[in-house]
Amino acid sequence: MSNRYAHPEVLVDTSWTEDHLKDPNVRIAEVDYDPKANYHLGHIPGSVLFDWKKDINDPLNRNIISKESCEELLKKSGINEDTTLILYGDFNNWFAAFAFWVFKYYGYEDVKIMNGGRKKWLEEDRSIDKTIPTYSTGHFKASSPDEKIRTYLNHVSESLKNRQSILVDVRSPAEFTGEVTAPAEYPTEHAQRGGHIPAAINIPWGKAVNEDGTFKSAEDLNKLYNENGVRPEKEVISYCRIGERSSHTWFVLKYLLGYPDVKNYDGSWTEWGNMIGNPIEK
Repeated sequence: MSNRYAHPEVLVDTSWTEDHLKDPNVRIAEVDYDPKANYHLGHIPGSVLFDWKKDINDPLNRNIISKESCEELLKKSGINEDTTLILYGDFNNWFAAFAFWVFKYYGYEDVKIMNGGRKKWLEEDRSIDKTIPTYSTGHFKASSPDEKIRTYLNHVSESLKNRQSILVDVRSPAEFTGEVTAPAEYPTEHAQRGGHIPAAINIPWGKAVNEDGTFKSAEDLNKLYNENGVRPEKEVISYCRIGERSSHTWFVLKYLLGYPDVKNYDGSWTEWGNMIGNPIEK
């Protein structure tokens, strides 16, 4: 079994990032759930802020940003089609992985995640800055959505009858069993019903990372998912509560392990657990 990631090019380490702080062809972006507690207290020098709630999600609909909004966000950050974009963030890169998924959905080729995220950068005592940088407007052009990496309620419902589909619930065991209806980080944000989608396999996202927030080796990751019956020859659908933790697992399966058919169900439990009549297991 190979101990090399299927797509090692999607990861950079903190040293590489520090070495490219002034590279005009590289843009670094911090993706935060709460910028006040993170980005605004100090960030990687030269990095722009992508506020997960305001910038990556539609302001009105329960949806991600549109193609046009994605294009505008990247252009105002000085990003061109040939710019290498490095994402990092809080919560061990939950929201950086979500942004990575959204940008891939709209055709961004050269986007990477900084392994270990904000946590590792700070633990290594690397330089931070409170200056908000400004850049000349870029000319990035988004593509039509890649629906092969996203799935919706109806398809998930149909997948329950399909033995070629595997559902991976990446939430905590307590959320999976319905003991709690929201994660500890967001105790007030919950669905009407607890539990999980029938036949889903519970593999918490955190099992894929080391203590310092970096991703585990390919060998360890392969072992983790294979031992739980998650196989590359099947369609794999990851879900959590709102799609951010599941995008982290989507990234691991698709890019680090090279599974050919992995979809993120970003409607996740806040959609499934609130829908009248949806089947639920505990």
